[in-house]
Amino acid sequence: MEIELNTIIDGVQDKMPHLSTRAELEAYKATILGPNGAMTAVMKSMGQVPKDEKPAAGKLINKAKSSVVTAFNEVMQRIEAGEMATRLGPSIDPSLPSPDLDRGTLHPISQVREEMVQLFSKIGFSVAEATEIETEHYCFDALNIPADHPARDMQDSYYLPDQLTVANVEKHADEKYLLRTHTSTVQIRTMLESKPPIRIIAPGRCFRRDTPDATHSANFHQIEGLYVDEHVSLLDLKATLDYFVKTIFGPKAKTRLRPSFFPFTEPSFEMDFYSPDLGKLSNKWLEIMGCGMVDPEVFKSVDIDPDRFTGYAFGMGVERIAMILQGVDDIRYYYQNDVRFLEQFA
Repeated sequence: MEIELNTIIDGVQDKMPHLSTRAELEAYKATILGPNGAMTAVMKSMGQVPKDEKPAAGKLINKAKSSVVTAFNEVMQRIEAGEMATRLGPSIDPSLPSPDLDRGTLHPISQVREEMVQLFSKIGFSVAEATEIETEHYCFDALNIPADHPARDMQDSYYLPDQLTVANVEKHADEKYLLRTHTSTVQIRTMLESKPPIRIIAPGRCFRRDTPDATHSANFHQIEGLYVDEHVSLLDLKATLDYFVKTIFGPKAKTRLRPSFFPFTEPSFEMDFYSPDLGKLSNKWLEIMGCGMVDPEVFKSVDIDPDRFTGYAFGMGVERIAMILQGVDDIRYYYQNDVRFLEQFA
């Protein structure tokens, strides 16, 4: 019996390297441990073994069977490892660049904002920022906006609760906090903190109680510009805006200024532009911003001598510029987080 068992074990050891699939393993395993297998036949012969030799024979059989089962388990582990390697594919070289193409990208609004910031930085403008929570003084009073102006109505601006305290924004006892309605507040804070010459742009988020539609949103972004120095003229303003329009919309673009009114500039203008390279918007005059020379009353509110210094200011909606550049006809698309829309600008 011992010779038979050793023969079975040696046969299994010889066969192991040649078993490469589950089917091959199961077929060969049946010839050893199956109902008609070699090991099973040896176990059935125990009935012919003398009674006094059965304990020793049983130990031999159990030891041989354990050895065979262990060998089969090792083969199964090798086969499973091979199957896993096949599913995983070739080994990865960690020194190679990642093949993952699903990278994040800037939001379309951020892309246009950065383009505009870079454009103005090339002609000497620096970026200034401030808080989105403001006081009535910075949002209205310092900008020469009268107390009865519609922008100060509760239904036009987002006022905050009277009991609210904002650690980094001081207010007078009778003032209210509100979400800023424009980034002109940044201009006021900059003129209080710095003396001329001042040349800044103020990009940022603003809030107004607008009913959302294709061209309005309660949350939107602005970029405002301010240049204050001696002898700044309307010609400087026009030159700056011409540079902006021709750079961002193409060299064939034209601009025009239409008289308008803003409390914080005098004279005030609406600026339109015209371009033959805008698809369905080509060859049409499109209004894109308000602008003008800084009102002397604004200079007085920030302790700048209006007899010595002059300046110009302008402001435009980033979404407005983005919609023109990107061919978007509904501002709400920018805020719906629809990946199908956002991927078009990746």
